Amino acid sequence: MNTSLAVTHYSIPEEMEEGSVVANLAADLGLDVKTLNRRKMRIDVVANKKYLDINKDTGELYILENMDRELLCPLKTATSCFLKLDATIENPIRMFNIEVEIMDINDNAPHFRRGTMHLDISESSSVGERFSLNNAVDPDVGTNSVKNYHLSSSEHFTIEIQTGRDGSKFADLILKNALDREKQAVHNLILTAVDGGVPTRTGTANIIVRVLDINDNAPTFDKESYKIDLMENSPIGSLVIKLNATDLDEGSNSDMVYSYSLYTSEKTQNTFTLNPDNGEIRVKEMINYEDFKIYDMEVIATDKGPNSLSGQCKLTILVTDMNDNHPEISIKSFQSPIRENAPVDTVIAVVSVSDKDSGDNGIVDLHIPDNLPFKLRESSDNYFELIISEPLDREKVPEYDITFTVTDRGSPLLSDNEIMTLELLDVNDNVPQFPQSFYTIRVMENNAPGALLSSLTAFDPDLHENQYLVYFILEKEIANTSMSMLFSINPENGNLYALKTFDYEIEKEFLFHIEARDSGVPPLSSNVTVHIIIVDQNDNTPVIVSPWRAHGSVVEEKIPRSTDKGSLVAKVIAIDTDSVQNSRITYQFLQVTDATLFSLDQYNGEIRTMRMFSYRDPRHQRLVVVAKDNGEPALSATVTIKLSTVETAIKAYSDMTEVPLEYDIFSDLNLYLVIGLGSVSFLLLITILVTIVLKCQKPKPSKVAPPCRNSVISERNSTIADSTLVSNDAYWYSLFLAETRKGKLVVRQPVPKGSRYIVSSLPRSTGMTETSDSAASTLQASTTSSSSST
Repeated sequence: MNTSLAVTHYSIPEEMEEGSVVANLAADLGLDVKTLNRRKMRIDVVANKKYLDINKDTGELYILENMDRELLCPLKTATSCFLKLDATIENPIRMFNIEVEIMDINDNAPHFRRGTMHLDISESSSVGERFSLNNAVDPDVGTNSVKNYHLSSSEHFTIEIQTGRDGSKFADLILKNALDREKQAVHNLILTAVDGGVPTRTGTANIIVRVLDINDNAPTFDKESYKIDLMENSPIGSLVIKLNATDLDEGSNSDMVYSYSLYTSEKTQNTFTLNPDNGEIRVKEMINYEDFKIYDMEVIATDKGPNSLSGQCKLTILVTDMNDNHPEISIKSFQSPIRENAPVDTVIAVVSVSDKDSGDNGIVDLHIPDNLPFKLRESSDNYFELIISEPLDREKVPEYDITFTVTDRGSPLLSDNEIMTLELLDVNDNVPQFPQSFYTIRVMENNAPGALLSSLTAFDPDLHENQYLVYFILEKEIANTSMSMLFSINPENGNLYALKTFDYEIEKEFLFHIEARDSGVPPLSSNVTVHIIIVDQNDNTPVIVSPWRAHGSVVEEKIPRSTDKGSLVAKVIAIDTDSVQNSRITYQFLQVTDATLFSLDQYNGEIRTMRMFSYRDPRHQRLVVVAKDNGEPALSATVTIKLSTVETAIKAYSDMTEVPLEYDIFSDLNLYLVIGLGSVSFLLLITILVTIVLKCQKPKPSKVAPPCRNSVISERNSTIADSTLVSNDAYWYSLFLAETRKGKLVVRQPVPKGSRYIVSSLPRSTGMTETSDSAASTLQASTTSSSSST
């Protein structure tokens, strides 16, 4: 290892920018620049932060970090500032000593340690008196440090610059003219420090000279005497008055101390405290009007000057009586809970009131809120009874918070209150209520037994057992059938169920009542009317009753070949026991031999010729007609008609011909049918009138069950059917079935007693009374009773 004893010296100014080149260290040390990387040259700082480094590519020593001479060499006495470095290379190892001198620049302005200096100078100070000032400091050294001071223009002051042993400069303030506090109490001066750098830098400080007064004025109060009204029972520590004495002097000459004079009694001094610094008089003990009504005192204000001066004033404190006792409420008796049906004027509580004050302060009034169903009634002096003034209803208000407020008539008013909670007990005074008075429930026919129809729930605002409801169906028989056999209701929740499957064609509606009864004593109940409407389903297939034919057979008809266009060939009639649109039937051809020959009216089923027969038309025509209802899904029935044409007209329906009974409606006997229809209608009307007269003359039975709605509807429909039967072919065929092959007229369903029907051109083998081929027979329908048959 080779160590060079020579020291390489450089001088640079402080605050050089980072990256600035100091010197070519490699050239100064005689090193080959190309070998610096290989020999791993580096800079080591001795006892300092690394501010410089070497560029191994160029060998230049450059600034790595900004250097501040005042931070590197903080001692003001240091005239020189050096930064020592070691440069080391390897292969072989060599070390070089480097010394960098940091030169000072004028980068700092002079500044005062205190930006404002305060001086207190008595107005009695003599001219030429000297006052020391704080000197300015400058971190720079040499010529860059503080060199001079300047004072702003002043009539009374000037400065004199002094030099210290270390060469530092400072200034003394000198009084050049006498001060007068009454003319100017404060003098504001500006002291400026200037350094010797280029360019020069300056720093300033404010000098505030306060002229001190001499004690030549005594303290004085705002008034010579004070009169104060003070309320008794004023809180301890409350302010009575703050005395204010003023002194024209300043400083200690104007500072004052307050105190009681010897003429102030000891009782007064114990009752009130006097703050010696600010003159506040406060309550020290509880003041009672009954003990003392007036307090007299004398207060002295003394300044703190060398020769203290004083002033005094008198105070008179008048104690005012006050309403200092609150009225009191006492509940002597209280009854809670009470039943909601307690009668008006029932006494609930007894209350007493009192007040320890006297006069108006001792007169008290008792109140309760106006919006309560209660009122107060005075029973004796300061005793009140709380009574019920209006009927109570627990369902509207279950409990009451009654606030008793007692107020005296003093000034200010004092009051007190007491809250009492009154609870009401429930009584069974509310009838169960249904949301509706009438329920209409639609039920689709063919329903499943046990199906839920509706939930009929009532509400009872009472509590506990008075609120528990039980549901019943009020018994009512319809056609010897009890409602409980048709419907059931859950007694707990009011769910209504169907017990059977309903058929619209048999039962169309039901009307009954459901009762909801609570469990109170006595129990209360209400009922609601339920109207069950059975809704029709398309569950019946149309039945073709004209032209009649045996099951699966073909209807044969003969017509003249010379039939004109538009002539009626046949009429298809079908009936459907469903209702409304489910029973609306339309007709259409399913098959037809010649579509140009026949037309079918889709609404009345009439088959008519569209043209006359020609010699080319076949003698036999096959028509298949379908009758379809309007339900969803639609149901239908078909009939096959075989038409045969003959050359000559055939006399309508010979006695030996098997012709359906219904087709006679379109024979030549229409005139006779009209006459017969009018006769039968007239006889039927006479029969009905006679029957009504006879029934009105019968004695009224002891107990008659009200007719069922279904029964009334059925009787009404039967009457209508009796009066229109002869003009309604479909209904006639629903009652009778003509078996032409056997010569019988079969009854399909029960026929009302006494009804008469007109039958045209019955076959001779029926065994009924017959007039002639063109005449109509009268059929007397009969009904069988339990005792005899007609």
